[in-house]
Amino acid sequence: MKKNKVVIGTRGSLLAVAQSKNVRSMLQEKYPEIEFEIKEIVTTGDVDLRTNWNNSDTSLKSLFTKEIEKELLEETIHLAVHSMKDMPAESPAGLICGAIPKREDYRDVVVSKTGAKLSELPAGSVVGTSSLRRTMAVKEMRPDLVIEPIRGNIHTRLRKLKEENFDAIVLAAAGLKRVGLEGEITQYLETFEMMPAPAQGALCIQCKEDDAFIREILSSITDREVEEVVEIEREFSKIFDGGCHTPMGCSGEILGDEICLKGMYCHEGVVYKGELTGKREEGKTLAQKLAGIIRGQINEQR
Repeated sequence: MKKNKVVIGTRGSLLAVAQSKNVRSMLQEKYPEIEFEIKEIVTTGDVDLRTNWNNSDTSLKSLFTKEIEKELLEETIHLAVHSMKDMPAESPAGLICGAIPKREDYRDVVVSKTGAKLSELPAGSVVGTSSLRRTMAVKEMRPDLVIEPIRGNIHTRLRKLKEENFDAIVLAAAGLKRVGLEGEITQYLETFEMMPAPAQGALCIQCKEDDAFIREILSSITDREVEEVVEIEREFSKIFDGGCHTPMGCSGEILGDEICLKGMYCHEGVVYKGELTGKREEGKTLAQKLAGIIRGQINEQR
Protein backbone atom coordinates (compact mmCIF):
# COMPACT_ATOMS: atom_id res chain seq x y z
CA MET A 1 0.00 0.00 0.00
CA LYS A 2 1.34 3.43 -0.97
CA LYS A 3 2.16 5.76 1.92
CA ASN A 4 2.08 9.57 1.99
CA LYS A 5 4.27 9.61 5.10
CA VAL A 6 7.14 7.29 5.98
CA VAL A 7 8.60 7.20 9.50
CA ILE A 8 12.31 6.39 9.83
CA GLY A 9 13.40 4.91 13.16
CA THR A 10 16.86 5.51 14.58
CA ARG A 11 18.89 5.65 17.75
CA GLY A 12 19.21 9.16 19.14
CA SER A 13 22.98 9.49 18.95
CA LEU A 14 24.39 12.26 16.77
CA LEU A 15 25.91 9.70 14.42
CA ALA A 16 22.73 7.62 14.14
CA VAL A 17 20.62 10.70 13.45
CA ALA A 18 23.15 11.96 10.87
CA GLN A 19 22.99 8.58 9.11
CA SER A 20 19.20 8.67 9.12
CA LYS A 21 19.14 12.21 7.72
CA ASN A 22 21.43 11.04 4.93
CA VAL A 23 19.05 8.19 4.10
CA ARG A 24 16.08 10.56 4.30
CA SER A 25 17.77 12.87 1.78
CA MET A 26 18.40 9.98 -0.60
CA LEU A 27 14.77 8.85 -0.41
CA GLN A 28 13.37 12.38 -0.58
CA GLU A 29 15.26 12.96 -3.81
CA LYS A 30 13.71 9.83 -5.33
CA TYR A 31 10.23 10.39 -3.87
CA PRO A 32 9.59 14.14 -3.37
CA GLU A 33 5.85 13.55 -2.97
CA ILE A 34 6.36 11.52 0.24
CA GLU A 35 6.98 13.04 3.68
CA PHE A 36 9.86 11.33 5.48
CA GLU A 37 9.93 11.79 9.26
CA ILE A 38 12.73 10.72 11.63
CA LYS A 39 11.78 9.20 14.98
CA GLU A 40 14.47 8.80 17.64
CA ILE A 41 14.20 5.64 19.75
CA VAL A 42 16.05 4.96 23.00
CA THR A 43 17.67 1.51 23.09
CA THR A 44 18.87 -0.61 26.01
CA GLY A 45 22.47 -0.01 24.99
CA ASP A 46 21.97 3.75 25.08
CA VAL A 47 20.45 3.64 28.57
CA ASP A 48 22.80 1.22 30.30
CA LEU A 49 25.77 0.19 28.16
CA ARG A 50 28.16 0.03 31.14
CA THR A 51 26.16 -2.71 32.89
CA ASN A 52 25.51 -4.69 29.72
CA TRP A 53 29.04 -4.44 28.31
CA ASN A 54 30.30 -7.34 30.40
CA ASN A 55 27.13 -9.41 30.17
CA SER A 56 28.27 -12.43 28.21
CA ASP A 57 24.72 -13.80 28.09
CA THR A 58 23.48 -10.88 26.02
CA SER A 59 24.34 -10.04 22.43
CA LEU A 60 25.85 -6.59 22.56
CA LYS A 61 24.66 -5.95 19.04
CA SER A 62 21.01 -6.56 19.96
CA LEU A 63 21.26 -3.97 22.74
CA PHE A 64 21.22 -1.28 20.06
CA THR A 65 18.54 -2.77 17.81
CA LYS A 66 15.81 -4.65 19.69
CA GLU A 67 13.65 -1.65 20.68
CA ILE A 68 13.83 -0.29 17.14
CA GLU A 69 12.97 -3.69 15.69
CA LYS A 70 10.00 -3.94 18.05
CA GLU A 71 8.62 -0.66 16.66
CA LEU A 72 9.14 -1.93 13.12
CA LEU A 73 7.14 -5.06 13.85
CA GLU A 74 4.42 -2.98 15.52
CA GLU A 75 4.44 -0.62 12.51
CA THR A 76 4.95 2.58 14.52
CA ILE A 77 7.90 3.13 12.16
CA HIS A 78 8.23 1.96 8.56
CA LEU A 79 11.99 1.54 8.23
CA ALA A 80 15.06 1.77 10.45
CA VAL A 81 18.61 2.91 9.78
CA HIS A 82 21.43 0.99 11.49
CA SER A 83 25.18 0.76 11.15
CA MET A 84 25.59 -2.59 9.43
CA LYS A 85 28.52 -3.60 11.63
CA ASP A 86 26.17 -3.35 14.65
CA MET A 87 23.63 -5.76 13.16
CA PRO A 88 23.33 -9.36 14.42
CA ALA A 89 23.85 -12.07 11.81
CA GLU A 90 20.09 -12.68 11.53
CA SER A 91 17.12 -10.29 11.67
CA PRO A 92 14.08 -11.23 13.78
CA ALA A 93 11.32 -13.10 11.96
CA GLY A 94 9.33 -10.74 9.76
CA LEU A 95 12.16 -8.21 9.27
CA ILE A 96 14.76 -7.95 6.51
CA CYS A 97 17.54 -5.67 5.36
CA GLY A 98 15.70 -3.76 2.66
CA ALA A 99 18.66 -1.79 1.37
CA ILE A 100 22.37 -1.14 1.75
CA PRO A 101 23.16 2.25 0.19
CA LYS A 102 26.53 3.55 -0.95
CA ARG A 103 29.25 2.81 1.60
CA GLU A 104 31.23 5.46 3.43
CA ASP A 105 35.01 5.13 3.95
CA TYR A 106 35.58 1.78 5.69
CA ARG A 107 39.04 2.57 7.11
CA ASP A 108 39.99 3.23 10.72
CA VAL A 109 41.73 6.47 11.61
CA VAL A 110 43.98 7.98 14.25
CA VAL A 111 43.14 11.27 15.94
CA SER A 112 46.05 12.54 18.03
CA LYS A 113 46.50 15.48 20.37
CA THR A 114 49.59 16.84 18.67
CA GLY A 115 48.92 15.81 15.08
CA ALA A 116 51.49 13.00 15.32
CA LYS A 117 50.86 9.84 13.32
CA LEU A 118 50.86 6.47 15.08
CA SER A 119 54.46 5.83 13.98
CA GLU A 120 55.52 9.22 15.36
CA LEU A 121 54.09 8.90 18.87
CA PRO A 122 56.74 8.67 21.61
CA ALA A 123 57.15 5.31 23.34
CA GLY A 124 54.72 4.99 26.24
CA SER A 125 52.11 7.23 24.63
CA VAL A 126 48.53 6.34 25.58
CA VAL A 127 46.17 5.31 22.77
CA GLY A 128 42.46 4.99 23.48
CA THR A 129 40.27 2.25 22.01
CA SER A 130 37.86 -0.32 23.42
CA SER A 131 38.00 -2.52 20.32
CA LEU A 132 40.03 -5.72 20.63
CA ARG A 133 40.55 -5.69 16.86
CA ARG A 134 42.02 -2.18 16.96
CA THR A 135 44.00 -2.96 20.11
CA MET A 136 45.73 -5.93 18.50
CA ALA A 137 46.52 -3.95 15.35
CA VAL A 138 48.05 -1.08 17.33
CA LYS A 139 50.08 -3.53 19.42
CA GLU A 140 51.35 -5.20 16.26
CA MET A 141 52.47 -1.85 14.81
CA ARG A 142 53.65 -0.23 18.02
CA PRO A 143 54.16 -2.66 20.93
CA ASP A 144 55.74 0.20 22.91
CA LEU A 145 52.46 2.13 23.17
CA VAL A 146 49.97 1.86 26.07
CA ILE A 147 46.39 0.94 25.12
CA GLU A 148 43.63 2.20 27.42
CA PRO A 149 39.86 1.66 27.04
CA ILE A 150 37.73 4.62 26.00
CA ARG A 151 33.95 4.63 25.73
CA GLY A 152 31.28 7.00 24.53
CA ASN A 153 30.09 8.47 21.26
CA ILE A 154 32.38 10.28 18.82
CA HIS A 155 32.11 13.68 20.50
CA THR A 156 32.65 12.17 23.96
CA ARG A 157 35.79 10.37 22.80
CA LEU A 158 37.17 13.52 21.17
CA ARG A 159 36.53 15.44 24.39
CA LYS A 160 38.27 12.74 26.44
CA LEU A 161 41.26 12.93 24.08
CA LYS A 162 41.59 16.64 24.81
CA GLU A 163 40.84 16.54 28.53
CA GLU A 164 42.15 13.19 29.76
CA ASN A 165 45.40 11.24 29.66
CA PHE A 166 45.18 10.13 26.03
CA ASP A 167 47.72 11.00 23.35
CA ALA A 168 45.65 9.52 20.52
CA ILE A 169 42.47 7.59 19.87
CA VAL A 170 41.41 5.23 17.08
CA LEU A 171 37.98 5.64 15.46
CA ALA A 172 36.13 4.70 12.29
CA ALA A 173 36.56 7.18 9.44
CA ALA A 174 32.90 6.74 8.46
CA GLY A 175 31.54 8.09 11.74
CA LEU A 176 33.73 11.19 11.73
CA LYS A 177 32.87 11.94 8.12
CA ARG A 178 29.14 11.49 8.63
CA VAL A 179 29.01 13.97 11.52
CA GLY A 180 31.18 16.51 9.73
CA LEU A 181 34.37 15.96 11.75
CA GLU A 182 36.64 14.72 8.98
CA GLY A 183 39.00 17.60 9.76
CA GLU A 184 39.85 16.00 13.12
CA ILE A 185 41.50 13.00 11.41
CA THR A 186 45.28 12.82 11.84
CA GLN A 187 45.95 9.61 9.90
CA TYR A 188 44.05 7.09 7.79
CA LEU A 189 45.03 3.48 8.49
CA GLU A 190 45.08 1.23 5.42
CA THR A 191 43.90 -2.36 5.54
CA PHE A 192 47.44 -3.78 5.76
CA GLU A 193 47.89 -1.73 8.94
CA MET A 194 44.47 -2.18 10.55
CA MET A 195 41.85 -4.48 9.05
CA PRO A 196 38.43 -2.84 9.33
CA ALA A 197 35.48 -4.50 11.02
CA PRO A 198 33.22 -6.46 8.65
CA ALA A 199 30.77 -4.07 6.94
CA GLN A 200 32.38 -1.01 8.55
CA GLY A 201 31.11 2.15 6.86
CA ALA A 202 27.98 0.42 5.49
CA LEU A 203 24.38 1.05 6.54
CA CYS A 204 21.55 -1.45 6.93
CA ILE A 205 18.07 -0.10 6.23
CA GLN A 206 15.71 -2.54 7.87
CA CYS A 207 12.01 -2.97 7.10
CA LYS A 208 9.17 -5.46 7.35
CA GLU A 209 9.47 -8.34 4.95
CA ASP A 210 5.83 -8.06 3.86
CA ASP A 211 5.84 -4.28 3.30
CA ALA A 212 6.01 -4.25 -0.50
CA PHE A 213 5.82 -0.45 -0.82
CA ILE A 214 8.75 0.23 1.54
CA ARG A 215 10.80 -2.51 -0.10
CA GLU A 216 10.13 -0.89 -3.48
CA ILE A 217 11.25 2.59 -2.44
CA LEU A 218 14.31 1.19 -0.66
CA SER A 219 15.37 -0.65 -3.81
CA SER A 220 15.90 2.76 -5.42
CA ILE A 221 18.81 3.61 -3.09
CA THR A 222 20.50 0.27 -2.61
CA ASP A 223 24.02 -0.24 -3.99
CA ARG A 224 24.24 -3.77 -5.39
CA GLU A 225 28.04 -3.96 -5.32
CA VAL A 226 28.20 -2.80 -1.70
CA GLU A 227 25.45 -5.28 -0.85
CA GLU A 228 27.51 -8.05 -2.45
CA VAL A 229 30.74 -7.15 -0.63
CA VAL A 230 29.03 -6.70 2.73
CA GLU A 231 27.37 -10.10 2.44
CA ILE A 232 30.77 -11.74 1.91
CA GLU A 233 32.42 -9.82 4.76
CA ARG A 234 29.60 -10.81 7.10
CA GLU A 235 29.93 -14.44 6.01
CA PHE A 236 33.60 -14.34 7.05
CA SER A 237 32.59 -12.73 10.35
CA LYS A 238 29.92 -15.36 11.00
CA ILE A 239 32.44 -18.17 10.57
CA PHE A 240 34.54 -16.65 13.36
CA ASP A 241 31.46 -15.78 15.42
CA GLY A 242 32.32 -12.12 14.90
CA GLY A 243 30.87 -9.94 17.62
CA CYS A 244 31.96 -7.00 19.72
CA HIS A 245 34.33 -9.23 21.72
CA THR A 246 35.89 -10.95 18.70
CA PRO A 247 39.23 -9.51 17.49
CA MET A 248 38.71 -10.06 13.78
CA GLY A 249 38.29 -7.98 10.65
CA CYS A 250 37.92 -8.28 6.90
CA SER A 251 37.69 -6.20 3.76
CA GLY A 252 36.33 -7.07 0.32
CA GLU A 253 36.93 -5.30 -2.98
CA ILE A 254 35.32 -5.98 -6.35
CA LEU A 255 37.81 -6.15 -9.23
CA GLY A 256 35.80 -6.62 -12.40
CA ASP A 257 34.45 -10.18 -12.38
CA GLU A 258 36.45 -11.07 -9.27
CA ILE A 259 36.48 -10.12 -5.64
CA CYS A 260 39.52 -9.80 -3.38
CA LEU A 261 38.89 -10.62 0.26
CA LYS A 262 41.36 -9.88 3.06
CA GLY A 263 40.84 -11.11 6.59
CA MET A 264 42.45 -11.22 10.03
CA TYR A 265 41.77 -13.01 13.27
CA CYS A 266 43.58 -12.80 16.58
CA HIS A 267 44.05 -15.98 18.61
CA GLU A 268 45.84 -16.03 21.96
CA GLY A 269 47.54 -12.71 21.29
CA VAL A 270 48.77 -13.56 17.79
CA VAL A 271 47.36 -11.85 14.68
CA TYR A 272 46.73 -14.14 11.70
CA LYS A 273 46.03 -12.70 8.24
CA GLY A 274 45.10 -13.99 4.82
CA GLU A 275 44.01 -12.84 1.36
CA LEU A 276 42.16 -14.58 -1.49
CA THR A 277 40.83 -13.54 -4.89
CA GLY A 278 38.07 -15.43 -6.66
CA LYS A 279 34.97 -15.20 -8.81
CA ARG A 280 32.28 -12.83 -7.57
CA GLU A 281 29.54 -15.44 -7.81
CA GLU A 282 31.52 -17.64 -5.40
CA GLY A 283 31.89 -14.92 -2.77
CA LYS A 284 30.57 -16.88 0.22
CA THR A 285 32.73 -19.86 -0.70
CA LEU A 286 35.70 -17.49 -0.88
CA ALA A 287 34.95 -16.26 2.64
CA GLN A 288 34.80 -19.85 3.88
CA LYS A 289 38.09 -20.73 2.15
CA LEU A 290 39.84 -17.70 3.62
CA ALA A 291 38.58 -18.56 7.09
CA GLY A 292 39.92 -22.08 6.56
CA ILE A 293 43.35 -20.74 5.60
CA ILE A 294 43.52 -18.61 8.74
CA ARG A 295 42.35 -21.48 10.92
CA GLY A 296 45.08 -23.58 9.33
CA GLN A 297 47.67 -20.96 10.33
CA ILE A 298 46.40 -21.10 13.91
CA ASN A 299 46.56 -24.89 14.00
CA GLU A 300 50.14 -24.84 12.69
CA GLN A 301 51.17 -22.73 15.68
CA ARG A 302 49.68 -25.08 18.23
